[in-house]
Amino acid sequence: MVSGMGDMGMSLSLAAVGSALGSGVAAMAAIGVMKRKLAAGEKAPFTLFIFVGAPLSQLFYGMIFNTNLVKANLPPESYMFQIVMGLGAGLAMGMSAFLQGRAGARACDALGETGKGLGGYIMAIGVIESVALLVMILLMLKIPQI
Repeated sequence: MVSGMGDMGMSLSLAAVGSALGSGVAAMAAIGVMKRKLAAGEKAPFTLFIFVGAPLSQLFYGMIFNTNLVKANLPPESYMFQIVMGLGAGLAMGMSAFLQGRAGARACDALGETGKGLGGYIMAIGVIESVALLVMILLMLKIPQI
């Protein structure tokens, strides 16, 4: 008898897609700011990479959720439940990462233009981060314990 299949990697995969998209969007904005700064003979702010890397944490949340679902070793009759749970978790975490990247892109642009507001931009990114973190924690609490 096969058991412990989890969500077949759905939560991890969707969180990873969102992380890749979010980091990509933020990286494109950071590169644009660097180009403008360097073309003007100014130093490019290294702090832009905070926004590029921020969406990567959702990938780890997807991995943690997926690992806990597999470790629950639930029976095959619950696979549909596990897959739906994984799809929901992965989609929420992935969207959080993608939108965090978009917000990070705007933060890169604003920081590059004004040189001010880093703390506020990080706090805004942190609020978006909390969505993925809460999804992971709250759905892990819903995993049946056999």
